[in-house]
Amino acid sequence: MTDKATSDLWWKNAVVYCVDVATWLDTDDDGVGDLSGLTRRLDYLSGLGVNCLWLMPFYPSPLRDDGYDITDYYAVDQRFGSLGDFVEMLRTADDLGIRVLVDLVLNHTSNEHRWFRDRPDYYVWSDHPRKEPSEVAFPGEQDGTWSYDEARGQWYMHRYYDFMPDLDITKPEVRDEMNKILGFWLELGISGFRVDSLPFMIETVGTDCRDNPVTFLRSMVEFLERRRGDAIFLGEANVSPEEQQRYFGLDGGEGVQMLFDFRGCAAQWLSHARGDATPLAEALRNRPPHPVGGQFANFCRHHDELNLGLLSESERDEVFAAFAPEETHRVYGRGIRRRLAPMLGNDPRRIRLVLALTLALPGTPVILYGDEIGMGEDLSLRGRLAVRTPMQWSARPNGGFSRAKEVYRPVLADGEYGFREVNVIGQRQDPDSLCSWTSRAIRVRRECPEFGWGEWEILDVGDTRVLGLAYRWRDGRVVTLHNVSADPVRVKLPDDLDLTGVEQVRQIFGDAPANELGREIELAGYGYRWLRLIDDEATTAII
Repeated sequence: MTDKATSDLWWKNAVVYCVDVATWLDTDDDGVGDLSGLTRRLDYLSGLGVNCLWLMPFYPSPLRDDGYDITDYYAVDQRFGSLGDFVEMLRTADDLGIRVLVDLVLNHTSNEHRWFRDRPDYYVWSDHPRKEPSEVAFPGEQDGTWSYDEARGQWYMHRYYDFMPDLDITKPEVRDEMNKILGFWLELGISGFRVDSLPFMIETVGTDCRDNPVTFLRSMVEFLERRRGDAIFLGEANVSPEEQQRYFGLDGGEGVQMLFDFRGCAAQWLSHARGDATPLAEALRNRPPHPVGGQFANFCRHHDELNLGLLSESERDEVFAAFAPEETHRVYGRGIRRRLAPMLGNDPRRIRLVLALTLALPGTPVILYGDEIGMGEDLSLRGRLAVRTPMQWSARPNGGFSRAKEVYRPVLADGEYGFREVNVIGQRQDPDSLCSWTSRAIRVRRECPEFGWGEWEILDVGDTRVLGLAYRWRDGRVVTLHNVSADPVRVKLPDDLDLTGVEQVRQIFGDAPANELGREIELAGYGYRWLRLIDDEATTAII
């Protein structure tokens, strides 16, 4: 529930859903998803309870890196439609109460962008290849971070592929151009940007500038807030807790509003591998503070590989052994290129436990399209494309994604994850399906502002297999319990959890029915319970 005092900071209690327009729904039968298809299925997202849509790149691109190699920041790729279609989608989303974030990919461009030919000064150049940056983004797919340009007779820097040269953030002209791009999309009505590779976008490695990179980040945030006060940056930064604090900009309060918690995600999977919640609890304890307007974004999977780079090598091996036992399941030596359901052996109990835990962590949850119905991956596709297959809407040909004979990317057809077995229509007609469960979970999550706004603490419930969290916001109090092991357990709410004045402990969501509960609580294997502590003066909560 929201009110006037909290609605300005809408991202604090949002549920974010990631969509690739190209794989969502094809309405003109060319085999490629389009903006009209996205607009047509916004009602599905509304029914699911989603109130924030994050769109992967839809800009013109030669598609050598699935659209992240951009040739024009002020347009829509004609395969997806037009700017008019984009604005119509925004209007419809607004009618349904759904805000829209778009991918901001400004640390590099495609080498086919006109800037690389007409404005080479926008990029990072050197007369010889430098030692820094030394680490490549995609081990095994790129040999280095500097490439030679015959026409210019110099080397250019690229943190990613050699066809994606890096922009030089230290140049005032580049920053002005970036602001124009921000302003353009904000004027069309979006609510913000998911910032791709945030550390790389503002770094000064390879340049002659020694300024603190955060200086440039602050200038971008200031521009964003001047143009639209309630717009946000959702930053992608797979960095340590100390670095996370820098990107929140605590000293000046001018950092990004939201930041993906990669450390928490990796720790969650280590906890699932061990059947012990201790790694996740430690990661939560080590989270840096963030400003009142800041927020962590929690996820269990997203559109890239499941990045375990912040774990130690031995910890990473534990997660690989549990959820990616075959070499083809892994990528870049650090990540897993599998979907949620196959990673968990298609065990309904475990899938729901992982999603419930992600929804209930302190912060804002992010869901990858298709995970709400248990879609699988296609390991025959290159790298991270394995998890970016078309949405499975029905049991019709191509899963209802397209009526074309040839589609943009193969639709999973056979086996337990094929569209005949896993699709939206079949699950929406089944009240016990994963899709129906997810809709209920999101509804309850959005009715509990404590998760996004409240002060929280980790509870000692006497068993490390269970993560216990207590939230308090205004006069509302919620306790969550998640058992990450296959064993049934009995836990006790700690004596130092103040229940003075609490008349009732009511379960508001869980894997098994329960009305009123006391301090001792039973959890099945992979069981979970969300509890509301109710006193006679509580007025905020309706559940």
